[in-house]
Amino acid sequence: MFNIVIFGAPGSGKGTQSENLISHYGLFHISTGEVLRDNIARGTELGKIADTYISDGKLIPDDLMISILADILDNTPEAKNGVIFDGFPRTINQAGALKEMLAERGARVDAVVGLEVDEDELIDRLIKRGKESGRSDDNLETIKKRLKVYHSQTQPLRDYYMKEGTYLPIKGVGTVEGIFESIKAAIKEKCGK
Repeated sequence: MFNIVIFGAPGSGKGTQSENLISHYGLFHISTGEVLRDNIARGTELGKIADTYISDGKLIPDDLMISILADILDNTPEAKNGVIFDGFPRTINQAGALKEMLAERGARVDAVVGLEVDEDELIDRLIKRGKESGRSDDNLETIKKRLKVYHSQTQPLRDYYMKEGTYLPIKGVGTVEGIFESIKAAIKEKCGK
């Protein structure tokens, strides 16, 4: 089982590069954002709870996300060969919980692809995405809240995964293809894949 975490601020290109990683490595994609938005759209109990956090620019409680991910891993045959985690973990506690959950299944995080983009570029991308997609959480006020949460709660993960020896810093600016070539080269050097 080959597992990748794709890491970066909102608007760093995680979704785009996830698609490339899925296609190239045959991974099953778990986007916590998509899972949560789907539940919100369907009006599930999880969706109602998640919406109260997301609409205010906050993170979903750790135990709730771990339960969702464990359920997906245990009940999705396509996940058995490997997974790309997109949007999770976002905190040190979540990283520890993910490590423990994977270890219980005889697996681990093999590589953490860190897309690094400066804040002005992130804001420009998110405003543009909001206009194109109609995503209600892509407005300037919510974007600034999300980036503040990212910097205070999620950015420390970079140091955590550097210490774990799995963090691969990737400059997230340039062509989609060029960025993906950098990702593949880093994974090949780190994991031999």
